[in-house]
Amino acid sequence: MPETPHFNFHKSSYSGANNNCVEVRERSKAVDIRDTQHRAEGYLAFTSREWMALLSTTARA
Repeated sequence: MPETPHFNFHKSSYSGANNNCVEVRERSKAVDIRDTQHRAEGYLAFTSREWMALLSTTARA
């Protein structure tokens, strides 16, 4: 995905104080995530259903 403006992304609350984290942007029917150290590389886009499945799966891990 192409690089997007920073203003809608926010740092994950699980990231802590270091720079090894991801940023999340919620949209009306999707969620985007990107690496804070590689913003120029773009982001991963998930539909709401895909995002919920990912969160559900990782919560059980």
